[in-house]
Amino acid sequence: MRALIQRVTSASVSIQQNLFSSIGHGLLILVGIEDTDTQEDIDWLVQKVINLRIFNDVNGVMNLSIKDIDGEILVVSQFTLHADTKKGNRPSYIRAAKPAVSIPLYEHFVSCLAKEIQKPIATGQFGADMQVLLTNDGPVTIWLDTKNKGY
Repeated sequence: MRALIQRVTSASVSIQQNLFSSIGHGLLILVGIEDTDTQEDIDWLVQKVINLRIFNDVNGVMNLSIKDIDGEILVVSQFTLHADTKKGNRPSYIRAAKPAVSIPLYEHFVSCLAKEIQKPIATGQFGADMQVLLTNDGPVTIWLDTKNKGY
């Protein structure tokens, strides 16, 4: 699993010009799933996300997690995180899991996050053409890949 995590003051997803979901202060997580992802990948990523200390404390130091600030989370599925651009100029998405694999893993990732922070998680709509709007706070953007945990 790959995740692009952005600390935001607000974020939203619209589909066909209609607001689908939105959050205030928290995290926008773009997540890409590949065929080899398992429960172990979900568990690692959930723990990493909820414990990342990327929110400022009273001294302006990034020392607080999403749980510490009681923030919100918006998760959007994005298969293009698995783009292979090594050959030519047209990305290949061969590593991105097909919906039969990725939808259950995506939904399980979302439910595990919700259980950990004990609040609902906002989402996009899997497979939809979405417009994602965000105000990146900092900016703070973190890249995580469960296949490269030492990143």
